[in-house]
Amino acid sequence: MKGLRQTEVLVIGGGPAGLSASLEAASLGCQVTLVDSDLALGGQLIKQTHKFFGSKDERAGTRGFKISEILLEELDGYKDRVKVHMNCTATGFYREDGVVSCVIGEDEYFRIKPGKIVMATGAQERLLPFPNNHLPGVYGAGAVQTLMNVYGVAPGKRVLMVGAGNIGLIVSYQLMQAGVEIAGIVEAMDRVGGYWVHAAKVRRMGVPIYLRHTIKEALGDRVIAGAMIQEIDDKFQPVGKEIQVDADIICMAVGLTPTCELLWQAGCEMVFVPQLCGHVAQRDLFMRTSHPDIWVAGDAAGIEEASAAMVEGRIAGVGVARSLGKGDSSEHSKRLEEYRRRLADLRGGEVGQKICQGLECCTVNEWGV
Repeated sequence: MKGLRQTEVLVIGGGPAGLSASLEAASLGCQVTLVDSDLALGGQLIKQTHKFFGSKDERAGTRGFKISEILLEELDGYKDRVKVHMNCTATGFYREDGVVSCVIGEDEYFRIKPGKIVMATGAQERLLPFPNNHLPGVYGAGAVQTLMNVYGVAPGKRVLMVGAGNIGLIVSYQLMQAGVEIAGIVEAMDRVGGYWVHAAKVRRMGVPIYLRHTIKEALGDRVIAGAMIQEIDDKFQPVGKEIQVDADIICMAVGLTPTCELLWQAGCEMVFVPQLCGHVAQRDLFMRTSHPDIWVAGDAAGIEEASAAMVEGRIAGVGVARSLGKGDSSEHSKRLEEYRRRLADLRGGEVGQKICQGLECCTVNEWGV
């Protein structure tokens, strides 16, 4: 086909999973094209100023943006094998010929025919419906992190955080470090969902956490001026009196859902798994989907921490190299054994048990050849 580009491996998404998959495939001899819709590689890592938990293997004690820098330095060592397109969106997958269409910026359109694909498309934020949620000043937590940690812009002066999971707690603390006041954290459950170490930081700084509460409506005319919150019962129905909270920003940290439109387009077998936060592709132990030329890794495969996304990306990178006959089988086995051990270690806690339950619903041993 005229003007059609070729590559052995196309990695869609330049976050922790996509970078790791690209590195692994390139290290085994694959020619890789990496496309990412952002202006810089790293995905969520470049927004994360907190130190990672976990093990030494997953760079525990290192801040997220530093991990991104480490991965990019590694990637620079494979410049002869990895071609990168930033500000580049993969707009479609065409089943009839396996071609992927891409747009760089708003002007340059191209088509690419990969031998294999790793879908590392990440996740999108969930938002809550409530009256006036269209007003300027309502953000997802990821947008706040981008403004603050990437561009150095404070989103406002006084923030009401909705969600007391790890993201809500971490972003609240980062906002306070930047001099922004946190009016309170609203959580629908009867307990804090994030790690206690994060919750303790914000509580020590005097931030109230409203458990069993939800946001009822946003206040304001042309911009956010505050919010009404209300206690809810165990059936999530409003009870008790309303509380008015003054704020110029409402930040929602109520979870993520896998970005899987291209997987649907490709005809991959999909299943809804609540423990993984949405629809995900069925996959085997190599992260290969039901489509013989497509692998999945990271949040696109199910919402987890960035550490797990990086290891899944490594596994997917080995998987595509193995399918292309790159590297030798003993090296494949050695790497896969190591990465699966590390992934099992990451999933060893209480949160990991939930993830493992979800994986049982969407994992097969290996697809037939």
